Amino acid sequence: MSERRKAIVSVIGKDQVGIIAKVTTVIADRNINILDISQTILQDFFTMMMVIDVTDLPNLETLQQELNELGQSIGVVITVQLEEIFQAMHRV
Repeated sequence: MSERRKAIVSVIGKDQVGIIAKVTTVIADRNINILDISQTILQDFFTMMMVIDVTDLPNLETLQQELNELGQSIGVVITVQLEEIFQAMHRV
C-alpha cells in the first residue's frame, strides 16, 4: 500500500457566515477526506487550517484553482500545499 499524501489547506479572511460550509463542500464534493481541522476567529478575522488526504487526487492544481475561485467570491484567501512543501517552508 502506498503512503498517504496529505495537503494543508489554509483559509484567512474577514469573518462571515458560511466560510467553513463553503470550503468543506468543495473538498467533500471531490471525495477528499479531512483528516484534521482547526479554526479560530481573531477579532474580526477568520483563520482555518485543514489537513486533507490527497492520496487519490490526480491533480492538486485543479483543487487549488477551485478553492481560489471560491476564495475570491467570498473574500478570503485559500491556499493548498502538499504537506512536505508546507513543512519545508516552515522549518526554522
